[in-house]
Amino acid sequence: MEDINDKIEQFFESYEKRFEKGLAGNPIAEDTANAFADFFVEASPVGVTGGKNDQDFLDAIPKGYDFYRSIGTTKMEIRQLDITELYEFHYMVEVYWESFYEKDGTTDSIEFTVMYFLQHLDGALKIFAYITGDEQAVLKERGLI
Repeated sequence: MEDINDKIEQFFESYEKRFEKGLAGNPIAEDTANAFADFFVEASPVGVTGGKNDQDFLDAIPKGYDFYRSIGTTKMEIRQLDITELYEFHYMVEVYWESFYEKDGTTDSIEFTVMYFLQHLDGALKIFAYITGDEQAVLKERGLI
């Protein structure tokens, strides 16, 4: 039987690869949406929002990749995963990302952390919530937006 930690690691490896494909302009909206629960919550310094995993979400996914390309994002890599079992079927995963940018011939990277909350039901992992830092402030500070 597959260890849940291995399954979570594979889930995020796929997430990272999908991000790379999305940055390259490949259609990955449906695969990205499949990583999320029917309803999910985002918390950041600007507040807490919730969204349905519906057509509006599918339509927004390519726009997100367009934004990252527009500011010079070339790659996103996972540096580390810290997995915590909260209750049976529920996990908190702290993902340490490094994003790479190229702007005006200069390359740079930004390290950041996102806390994802996953549910494991019927053999599938789904993101039902995540917490981020102030990405916009960091991007402004670096002159990317």
